[in-house]
Amino acid sequence: MLAPYTTLGLGGPARRFVEAATAEQVVSELAEADRTGERVLVLGGGSNVVVADDGFDGLVVRLASEGVSVSRDGEQVIVTVEAGESWEPLVARAVAEGWSGLECLSGIPGLVGATPIQNVGAYGQEVAQTIRCVRAYDRRTRHVVDLEARQCGFSYRDSAFKRDPGRHVVLAVTYALDVSGLSAPVAYKELAGRLGVEPGERVPLARAREAVLELRRSKGMVIDPADPDTRSAGSFFTNPVLGSEEAERLEARAPGHPRWELPGGSVKVPAAWLIEQAGFPKGYTLGPARISTKHTLALTNPTGEATAADLLALAREVRDGVREKFGVTLVNEPVLIGCALDADPE
Repeated sequence: MLAPYTTLGLGGPARRFVEAATAEQVVSELAEADRTGERVLVLGGGSNVVVADDGFDGLVVRLASEGVSVSRDGEQVIVTVEAGESWEPLVARAVAEGWSGLECLSGIPGLVGATPIQNVGAYGQEVAQTIRCVRAYDRRTRHVVDLEARQCGFSYRDSAFKRDPGRHVVLAVTYALDVSGLSAPVAYKELAGRLGVEPGERVPLARAREAVLELRRSKGMVIDPADPDTRSAGSFFTNPVLGSEEAERLEARAPGHPRWELPGGSVKVPAAWLIEQAGFPKGYTLGPARISTKHTLALTNPTGEATAADLLALAREVRDGVREKFGVTLVNEPVLIGCALDADPE
């Protein structure tokens, strides 16, 4: 069963399961599977996936490679991390060492290899701001490649890796971090408020990290076995980015709604607000699946008794309710394996 390898605790069996301890083993397993035509799922920390109840009819390669190397480049440190390393310990080390650029990404579960795929971000930071290079196995050319940041196609919670799933498998990520005891300029209003500073100010790294952890804990976004709200995949929906015409239509339906203005007349709208205003409050339940009691963006499996079908039924109800009320279609952030929101699961 794949359920124990996901933070939601969902997912049926894999036909074949391999834990790859090195990048070389990852490449070897993938090359052989591709040669024989076997389906492959590469699994990291399982914090951003929903795996179908039927499981995966193919090979699951779980990343377990470890290793961190550090070098100096002027006023920056260059940190290369194997894909199987856990993300949160890396952020903790960066803060302890005085490396600035990851502090607002504290408390995020999962492995390093997932960070460029999702362009992981939170509280005004995203990994695209610090990634210098991604080493990956290109299954199309069957070569290991080093891709500079500009080749990764980063955008909000997106990347070239995500847009062409299955082609590249991340083996290692190189980050360029500033040598500084201070955070990057605080860019997120909620975090600035928690810190008692104005947006754009900088604070000691440890102070920024602790404030982010406090905020995440208050929303059930730091994994805690004692807290059923953390049995989730984090934010289930991304904040919609609307073009100028879409934004005008939403303004007509919901005058004065919260938003972040973006270049070109587009706006980003908080999905959590849309969900709550559409009639889905914290703690809303459908069968054994539940919206977190702390944060409406998280869908949870609080008792461990929900199935993937249960969770997707809740996600579908929320998505359709928001679309009916506001004309905005929410998009799931977790990767759906063997299942979809567009139709009822079989």
